[in-house]
Amino acid sequence: MCVCVSLSLSLSLSLSLSRNLLPPTQIQNSVSRHRSCFTQAQKKFSFPSYPCRSGSALARAVWKQEVLWAEAPVADIGRASEQHFQLVLDVSGNRELMDGHTRPGQFVQVKVGDNKPVFLAIASPPNAAAKGSLEFLVKSVEGSASGLLCSLGKGDRVELSQVMGNGFNVEQVAPAEDFPTVLLFATGSGISPIRSLMEAGFDAHKRQDVRLYYGARNLGRMAYQDKFKEWEASGVVVVPVLSQPDDDWTGEQGYVQAAFAKTKGIIKAAQAGAFLCGHKEMAQDVTALLLADGVPKNRILLNF
Repeated sequence: MCVCVSLSLSLSLSLSLSRNLLPPTQIQNSVSRHRSCFTQAQKKFSFPSYPCRSGSALARAVWKQEVLWAEAPVADIGRASEQHFQLVLDVSGNRELMDGHTRPGQFVQVKVGDNKPVFLAIASPPNAAAKGSLEFLVKSVEGSASGLLCSLGKGDRVELSQVMGNGFNVEQVAPAEDFPTVLLFATGSGISPIRSLMEAGFDAHKRQDVRLYYGARNLGRMAYQDKFKEWEASGVVVVPVLSQPDDDWTGEQGYVQAAFAKTKGIIKAAQAGAFLCGHKEMAQDVTALLLADGVPKNRILLNF
């Protein structure tokens, strides 16, 4: 489970990777060839999927932590893509929430009234919480608890838990001079904790090779396009990957794992690290590719 839960672009992105696609069969063979490496490491890498139920019993069972609910008003809400809303909650009145977000990749539970809670990864960096706000990327699904969150307006109140989870262990790729390659992988709303990581900072500008492979169906469903230039200015090469692009799209097509498989080019795998959040199959395939290339398993990092 990626606890991101269940995410107008100027196309002048400075992509440094080749835009020429391999035949689909060759890409699939590349992914399949390495996938057995994941099977061997599967006991050490688990990608659990938990049922969505309301109440704190589930949270205690999964996270060994009792949920403590607090109220917070909606400070802002608006469209982030065709499918997603950006939700900003004001936590300035709750010191525990302000102090609780210490690492990118952490999450909270959010609910409206007696409805079941939604697990949401925090999309903003920890310093935003210290200033009194938490940001989330919420997928709007009609009739669901997340859909209810997306229907709220400024000033409406929600209940949210304390900040939970360990987040990303950024220390595994520090200091920057010892780990010149850091690869980021996100699909859909999995971009939330990855955004938090990038904006919290991990000295990307001091590294030789920092890439973000970010997958969505099309540009209309790709959130945070307005932040791409900011991320690139920090030292991250942004590689959008669209599985069903419009005819005029000239960038990477298909799935994130396939785009990475044909252009990976990791020079010093023993000095590389990776952060992943998104679809289970993507995480499994990318993990297999990284392990096969010699990236140590303790530096293939998830946010749970």
